[in-house]
Amino acid sequence: MPLNDERPTSTSSGEDQGSDVESSSERCDSMTSTSDLDCSRESFTSDCSSKHCTPSSSPPKTLNLDEVMESARDLFNLRLAHEVVMNRNFHLEPESLPQDSLWKAVRDNVHKAFWDILESELNDDPPEYRQAITLLEEIRETLLSFLNPGANRMRTQIMEVLDMDLIRQQADNNVVDIQGLASYIITTMGKMCAPVRDEEIKKLHENTDNIVTLFREIFRVLDLMQADMVSFSIDNLRPVLQRQGVEYERAKFQSILDKTPSALDHTTSWIKSALEELLSATTPPEKSSGEGKGQRAVPGPFQVLNAAFLSILTWDYDKSPLPETWMTDEPRLREIQWQLRQVQMVNEVLLIVHSTIGGPIQGLPSLSERLKRMISVLLEGMHSPDFNLEEALEGVSAQICCELSKSLTERGYPALSPALQATLRGQICSITQKDNPIRTLVEDRVQQYFMVLICDPKSQLKLEQVPAGLTPIKPQLALIGAKFISLVNYNKSVYGRFYADIIRKLMFISSPPAANPPLDATHKPVPSN
Repeated sequence: MPLNDERPTSTSSGEDQGSDVESSSERCDSMTSTSDLDCSRESFTSDCSSKHCTPSSSPPKTLNLDEVMESARDLFNLRLAHEVVMNRNFHLEPESLPQDSLWKAVRDNVHKAFWDILESELNDDPPEYRQAITLLEEIRETLLSFLNPGANRMRTQIMEVLDMDLIRQQADNNVVDIQGLASYIITTMGKMCAPVRDEEIKKLHENTDNIVTLFREIFRVLDLMQADMVSFSIDNLRPVLQRQGVEYERAKFQSILDKTPSALDHTTSWIKSALEELLSATTPPEKSSGEGKGQRAVPGPFQVLNAAFLSILTWDYDKSPLPETWMTDEPRLREIQWQLRQVQMVNEVLLIVHSTIGGPIQGLPSLSERLKRMISVLLEGMHSPDFNLEEALEGVSAQICCELSKSLTERGYPALSPALQATLRGQICSITQKDNPIRTLVEDRVQQYFMVLICDPKSQLKLEQVPAGLTPIKPQLALIGAKFISLVNYNKSVYGRFYADIIRKLMFISSPPAANPPLDATHKPVPSN
């Protein structure tokens, strides 16, 4: 926190994280350096001597408490660094407990007991200052923690005014000017705080009724100032992390992996599932000779990794936890999944409307846009557990029938017949079924779109190139695609070496050499030792 002339501005968390998509995507693309990608590529065909190899099979390791705590600290630092890099609006606020929580009740009772003791001591005759001196000492240390290393003048002044030895001597002689010390503390806080806290400082100056209440408010404002200081430090640290975030996160994860060999178990299962799915979808090639007859083609390493990334987009969080390498992005991935499911459903409804009504509503972009906005509003919050999708689609059907009938009659066409309305309503409500052909078509094409983005190194140029049938949601799809690809690129640059080791072991070590036909020209399998 700058002092004494420089004052930070407060950051706000009210902005939507989606506003950072372009800058986040550019940042993540720049972080995915050529050396990182080359290193990942070489890892697929290198031996097991790499520092970033996953742990080999060994008996379970028993961790002591110190190792557990150290791993927890590494994980916290990893999550914090990742959040600072990925979320431009990230900042810390003082902890706020729910009103009806047990922790809040316990904390409030403890605090009340403390302040009651302080008030009782100050009301004694003569006053007792033991508790007050403890408070003043804590306030002094907090004020000193706000100072920059070069703020020697203010540091000296604080140490002189809040000289604990002198205050104890004054307390022994009952000459402590507690009100004067409080006034100095408030004035000093006003010099240090961010402009957003000026109103709080003004209220402190006006609070002269009760010294105990005043000190309680001083501590409340100091907590806010500490949060401001942390947020300001994060803002200053963000450019450094953006330049070195990949190396920092990779090193932290390697440290966790060294202490906890099972830290890649879910990641291995995730990649293994993608490999097995590709193998099951690969039909054995027909061969005339007996040698190698019925042998299926093995997918390439990058094909496996891309398929694994695509599966993250439709991850079932209730069925299994995310891979460890994606844990830090779980809130963003959930939000992307919710947004994608909503725009898919909007597109499905629009396809049903256009295929059912046909010519009379073709070539009317304003009508399609009106319908899209209306459907989006009615499906807002569809990811919520208490959202009734069937009921919402009934409402969507009724609104669409009204809007279509109005549009048709305005242009000289007959209104929708009851039979056609019933057909339209039935088809729209049926998209809740997983085997619905319209739903399957839209989901398949969305998967194709995202697979193209994942595979293409210049995915930003492909954001607007949506498959046929997805044109109505192209702007929304491009926005979601940019968010997802920025996460994938950053994740790949941080954990690519770990993925390479896992895939190499799954594909080349666990299987005999004869079962592994040559990969493409750029990827040669590792000879089995």
